[in-house]
Amino acid sequence: MTTETIIYGTTDINYSITYSDRRTLGITVNPDGQVTVKAPIDTSKEKITEKISKRASWILKQQAFFKSFGNKMPERRYISGESHLYLGKQYTLRVTEGKPHSIKFKGRYFEIVCMQKPPVETQYIVSHLMKEWYKERAKIKFAEIAEPIIQRFKKYNVEPASLYIQVMENRWGSCTPKGKIILNTELIKAPKPCIEYVITHELCHLLHRGHTRAFYNLLSSEMPDWERWKNKLEVMMY
Repeated sequence: MTTETIIYGTTDINYSITYSDRRTLGITVNPDGQVTVKAPIDTSKEKITEKISKRASWILKQQAFFKSFGNKMPERRYISGESHLYLGKQYTLRVTEGKPHSIKFKGRYFEIVCMQKPPVETQYIVSHLMKEWYKERAKIKFAEIAEPIIQRFKKYNVEPASLYIQVMENRWGSCTPKGKIILNTELIKAPKPCIEYVITHELCHLLHRGHTRAFYNLLSSEMPDWERWKNKLEVMMY
């Protein structure tokens, strides 16, 4: 990865470049304001600079949009009284002493029982229990949410080979060349329409591999308000 800068008016736009085996050049503005360029291996620096210059106004608007939401959610401490997301809503965490270790979702709060340990060990146990609970709920809810969308896409004579759940560092979902759709476990914290957006996005890739005009036309046809939920997802979850 390399880092470059262009000057747009009186503003410096810093961006990082990652080269990979892909066919198109893409620009992403992350909720923290960082600009990432993903480019085919043989792309020249001049072409990337030209692309950034053309999209400079859009980049600054995106950075201002994310900045308007203030600071991101503080790092989780996994202690009583802390709030945690599930399907777009905040729920209070209650940690009590006892055994065996367990976690229950009570509808209004999470209840976690664990043996008394030093604070660092307790934090690890509570964190592990929460992550396992999220993973199990993701398997159930994602399949449930995806089913009607998959059925709808059958009119295009496509359907995913499988639906897979995993923790992903830099994306909400992906679609492999063989048709396997992978969803980020963290999506279980987002509102249902955000999850529907990611699933619809990946199903569109069964018909259009790249982010072409045809891809976005299909996405807009299947989910006209997709940009609203994409933005909400990025603001809530980073």
